[in-house]
Amino acid sequence: MLSYESSLQALADPTRRTIFELVRSRPRSVAELAANVTVSRPAVSQHLGVLERARLVRHRKRGTRHVYHPDPAGLAPLREYVESLWDDVLTAFAAAGDEDGGNGDARDEE
Repeated sequence: MLSYESSLQALADPTRRTIFELVRSRPRSVAELAANVTVSRPAVSQHLGVLERARLVRHRKRGTRHVYHPDPAGLAPLREYVESLWDDVLTAFAAAGDEDGGNGDARDEE
């Protein structure tokens, strides 16, 4: 599986997206994350495991706590994929402009 696909699959779950958004804003512990979502601490840990296997987050031990933060290296393939989509959209937009002779909206010709 391509690495961006595992990222997309991991983020498809709304709870994981919420957890990722919380971690994205600043590093957070499991307890802090659990206080901000409607699932238990064990469930948060399971969601973090999925996010970590998808390389979207990493953790550091601070005493007995695990503090999670985004994984920039793991986010790179997802970013490249999204940027390629944007490149495709811009290319298609330019091609559409070339097809209508650069006159703007094709509906103007009707």
